[in-house]
Amino acid sequence: MALRRTAFVSVFPLLVTVVACVPQDGTPKVANTAPSAPAQQSIAAAAAPPAPATNKIITDLTAPRSAVGTATYGCGNGRAITIQNLGSSLRVIEPDGATEEFVASPANQSSRYQEAATHNAIVIDGREALVMKRGSTPRTCKR
Repeated sequence: MALRRTAFVSVFPLLVTVVACVPQDGTPKVANTAPSAPAQQSIAAAAAPPAPATNKIITDLTAPRSAVGTATYGCGNGRAITIQNLGSSLRVIEPDGATEEFVASPANQSSRYQEAATHNAIVIDGREALVMKRGSTPRTCKR
């Protein structure tokens, strides 16, 4: 008799806990975060105007840019270059006024650019630009 009572006292609370954790409507409790409301309230809520949506910033990287972005990078020794971001290409304006066009290489990204004729290249990394020109040491320029 005492053994039966001990088994009942130790198993019964476990069964009550398991039954309490299982939702009665068949959905998991984690996913069932909305409190159950009477049907009449849900009908009234459906007739009410929707709440204003919060402003979310959505960046579409596939959309063409509407404006040309321009930034000036200091490369040391008092020299600075101006880089115009044209979307899939860059235009680099040297201090002496010379310009070069660099296309994205490969075409589906926006950090590595190469000039086809001379194979000069630019890598944009945050606020830095690594400028590599044939016959000279690569230089790091900072915005």
